[in-house]
Amino acid sequence: MMGRQIAQEELFYEFRLENHVPGDHLLRQLDAVLNFDRVRSVLAARYSQTGRPSIDPELMLRMLLIGYAYGIRSERRLCNEVHLNLAYRWFCRLGLDGAVPDHSTFSKNRYGRFRESDIYRVLFEDVVGQCRSAGLVGGEGFAVDGSLIGGDAGRGRRVETTDTIRAGNSTRAVREYLAALDAGSPVHHGDARFLSPTDPAAAWNTKEGRGKFGYFSNYLVDTDHAVIVDVEATPARLAQEIVATKTMLGRVNEAHGLKPQRLTADKAYGTGPFLGWLGDRKIIPHIPVLDRQHQTGGLLRREAFTFDSTNNHYICPQGKILKHRTARTETRIHIYRSTASDCRSCPVRPQCTRGAKRTLSVPFDEEARQHAIALQSTEAYRQSRRSRKKVEMLFAHMKQHLRFTRLKLRGLAGAAEEFLFVATVQNLRRLVRLKAPETCKPLCLSLA
Repeated sequence: MMGRQIAQEELFYEFRLENHVPGDHLLRQLDAVLNFDRVRSVLAARYSQTGRPSIDPELMLRMLLIGYAYGIRSERRLCNEVHLNLAYRWFCRLGLDGAVPDHSTFSKNRYGRFRESDIYRVLFEDVVGQCRSAGLVGGEGFAVDGSLIGGDAGRGRRVETTDTIRAGNSTRAVREYLAALDAGSPVHHGDARFLSPTDPAAAWNTKEGRGKFGYFSNYLVDTDHAVIVDVEATPARLAQEIVATKTMLGRVNEAHGLKPQRLTADKAYGTGPFLGWLGDRKIIPHIPVLDRQHQTGGLLRREAFTFDSTNNHYICPQGKILKHRTARTETRIHIYRSTASDCRSCPVRPQCTRGAKRTLSVPFDEEARQHAIALQSTEAYRQSRRSRKKVEMLFAHMKQHLRFTRLKLRGLAGAAEEFLFVATVQNLRRLVRLKAPETCKPLCLSLA
């Protein structure tokens, strides 16, 4: 006989929300390590001492953590999910009958007290501090890289000058961009091919095939346990990656007293000026050198010439001297040149130059470049290159598991806030995975 399920309403229920959240649930583990004391103290100055109590800012931050941890991109949908999901309600301290805030509350706080207090960075740095206390941050080896995240701007709508943007509708993202541009911000100056009238701070990038507007999420990662120690948002221009790295290294030193012994990155970071900058700060660069010496058209390369540091000149394979002629500060290169008389009777002239004399262009930071090249034969360099993959794994996790491939907020400030929240979630997951909170262990046994 086929049964039929009949819902029977009971007058009284014995129900305890605590018993319906498994001990090994991710939110229970996150709750055991989260601490909002500093967040509350920072936000306290943004609230009035009189009037009706506001919605608890911790509740909003907990809801946002759920959204980024489970890939819920819409705040309207997030409110619905928190209303229905028992684990979400437990994590947000709502109980069974607690009211879920309206989705518009997030926007009102985001563009007000949250942004003014930089609360997302406060929360991120608190989690980094917890990872350090748990022994997950060694502070000796760092890796850096950037990943392209699409902005909330369609590729079909684009303009070529700021005049069109200034004449259009003045949205919040446009106003922030124009204010930064008028203030001379170097972040927004560059060889912009296109501009988006929707989000002009997002840069046009063709890294992933078809061009799109987006931002780089730049991660500075400790290579011991792949903990993200700092995050920086930049428009998706390659030149901004090195600028972001300098900013992050300075900030992590100021905030946590961390200064790495070595830094590993891909070849885009291997420019002479940046290698020299690292050398000045006693940071060992485990970075492939960006070198175009092979582009000589079949002529003798610079390695064929011997440098005499005492007299500051080069000696060619035939024993002739190339004297220092000038230093071009705009391109940061030294020019060394032979004489026409020496080259005229040289037996290897066809293999050396196509002109009357041979010219060598030597970067200002040639010593730093050669030092970085010499490091490539060491075992420490090879180990660092293997460790660099941890950054790429974090980006893969961000896009595939957290489904974070496109921004919902516009403007550079909006991108920075989203990147910080995603990195905070990734660090929290790393913390509870490698250092399970002691408070979770008895719960796991009692609720099994």
